[in-house]
Amino acid sequence: MSADTLFRRITDYAHRADPYPLYAELREAGVARQGDGSYLVGNYHDIAALLHDPRISSDRRNRATPDGTGAGEDLPPSFIGLDDPEHHRLRGLAMRSFGPPHTPDRVDSLQGEMARIVADLLDGFRDRDRIDIVDDFAYPLPVTVICRLLGVPTEDEPQFRGWSDAIVSGFDPTPGEDPAERARAASEARKAMGLYLGELAERRRGHPSDDMLSAFVTGGAEAGASLTPLEIMTTSVLLLIAGHETTVNLITNGVLTLLRHPGQLARLRDDPALMPQAVEELLRYEPPVQMLPQRTPLTDIEVAGVTVPKGSPLILVLASGNRDPKRFDDPDRFDPAREDNQHLGFGGGIHSCFGAPLARLEAQIALTGLLRHLDGPRLVEDPPPYRSSPVLRGPRHLLVERDRAGA
Repeated sequence: MSADTLFRRITDYAHRADPYPLYAELREAGVARQGDGSYLVGNYHDIAALLHDPRISSDRRNRATPDGTGAGEDLPPSFIGLDDPEHHRLRGLAMRSFGPPHTPDRVDSLQGEMARIVADLLDGFRDRDRIDIVDDFAYPLPVTVICRLLGVPTEDEPQFRGWSDAIVSGFDPTPGEDPAERARAASEARKAMGLYLGELAERRRGHPSDDMLSAFVTGGAEAGASLTPLEIMTTSVLLLIAGHETTVNLITNGVLTLLRHPGQLARLRDDPALMPQAVEELLRYEPPVQMLPQRTPLTDIEVAGVTVPKGSPLILVLASGNRDPKRFDDPDRFDPAREDNQHLGFGGGIHSCFGAPLARLEAQIALTGLLRHLDGPRLVEDPPPYRSSPVLRGPRHLLVERDRAGA
């Protein structure tokens, strides 16, 4: 088929379970201009260079033709959709309460609590012969953790799950659909979630506790070290969504991959010390974020001999780069002990994933606990039903039948 239909085919739900043949086609094409004027990039070295190129903008307002996805939004973009210097300022202020140097032990201090959450979840289906890895395990864990980090009451989780689903649907770049309704629903959900989190943060102002919302409102001693109320809203919405959506996919894709490779599953069960390396391989082999659809050149640029005009939509297909045979040996083979695994699973450059340390730790603890707990797990359906999003790709349900745990 023609390379100018690749994006339409990649985003077609019919290919959600296995987009990798299309990614191979994309790599053969080099840079593929689409009928709508967008450009797809799927080769590892091209993507890596563009992720570090200051001429590439993450602010969709720099598009030559507005894409309509931000129309009517009541909240400004979060830092993930901004360029430096504003991106650097906001990301830096958020990082103060998340990691080093100001809060170096924020993530590591959660290891014991994560292990307890995993143990409780596993104990909850100890006597069941069939479980849904998504609803019973992969979703509750990161939601509980991000609620703990931000200071959101876990009893409010059902409320923001609906908001999160609507916001994620707003990212769906599937061509041939009118994005106006999705954009409207996403904007309303983002506003509602922002107001909720903003009000919650304000209640912390006089009564701070050991959570990120408290840190956002108390700020720092030096001038300019505080987020404004509006910035607290946009940053908190971003962290709440990003803090669980991608990790759900990472854990679920990981379980699916291991069940498809029973020899490697047994290997990891016998040698749990290999799990950190295995998680890196899962991030390469089945990344939770498949593509970055909102990059824009600030000037005409040349990529693999193709001129991409200023203001054109530029789509970096990370999952394609992760299977590039020019970068990885035998890239379609899942190898949990793979060396030299500098994957694109967390992006790269100034917009590399803010929560990567947390996602890695959650996945390691979750998969180690699950493998130790389950005896004889079997997939009920393969491929399983997938979520609609081609960007945040992962099973919507992953039903597993298993023997009763022996312990």
